[in-house]
Amino acid sequence: MINNSDIILPLLAGFALDCILGDPQWLPHPIRIFGSAISRGEKQLNTGENRKIKGALLALFLILFTFFVLRLFLVLLAQFEILSLILSSVFVFYGLANHSLIREALHVIRQLRLNGVVAGRKQLSRIVGRDTSSLSENEIRTAVLETLAENLSDGVVAPLFYYAIGGVPAMMAYKMANTLDSMIGYKNKRYTQFGWFAAKLDDVLNFIPARLTAFLMVLITLNYRGLKYIFKYGNKHASPNAGYPEAALAGILNCKFGGPNMYHGVLVDKPFIGKNNKTITDKDVIKACIINSLVCLCSLLIIVSIYLFLL
Repeated sequence: MINNSDIILPLLAGFALDCILGDPQWLPHPIRIFGSAISRGEKQLNTGENRKIKGALLALFLILFTFFVLRLFLVLLAQFEILSLILSSVFVFYGLANHSLIREALHVIRQLRLNGVVAGRKQLSRIVGRDTSSLSENEIRTAVLETLAENLSDGVVAPLFYYAIGGVPAMMAYKMANTLDSMIGYKNKRYTQFGWFAAKLDDVLNFIPARLTAFLMVLITLNYRGLKYIFKYGNKHASPNAGYPEAALAGILNCKFGGPNMYHGVLVDKPFIGKNNKTITDKDVIKACIINSLVCLCSLLIIVSIYLFLL
């Protein structure tokens, strides 16, 4: 049986580490290991016939392997309480991406303000999958806002959601599933079949976290328009999940997201979310960053409260 402190203490310590360190490039990160494993598996299996089956088997193997290896690892360490706490805290730190997400968003805005549109496009290309080479200043800021909203769900609330359910093993298994989607979940010639299962599984795993994210955004801002936009625009997105936090943020900021964009040389015409075609400012981006931080903190408090008072 899991002791409440086994969940709460690593959660708080990992959150503190994320606030302090973010994602420094010099520090080894499990996601890089995940990416390397996915890349090797894809090169070996994404050939010939039965690509859907082979892609599904690879995804299931890597996700289950991640879960059970970490589960066994933590069980073996259970008798060493301090070491177990330290390592669990480090994995929570690795599982959260709030600090690095906000930092990267602010880097784009800083480059845009100090060095112009070309520098802003280049910096933006580090955090989005779309083609940034022809984006205007306003489109760059809009892309930053969309990224903040979508990745608040994928990179913050969803990992915390699965941590609350199954601790570090579930959190890291989710991160493996999300990494699979980000690497092979594309609808193009190379990945349409092989990455089909990974993409669908990621949609399923993010179904609750995406909607929870949207409602938390509205809750902390007490913004009725954001709530209205969730129901009006949440399902008007190519993704079954990304539209919900984006709709919430579009309502809160009273702006418009979506529309046509180039992804890996393919024009993707996304439906519009919102109707006010206003100019996005640095203040809007800063407000979105604050919302991300508050949603992260609120998620933490909810998990701690559940484990302290309900379980």
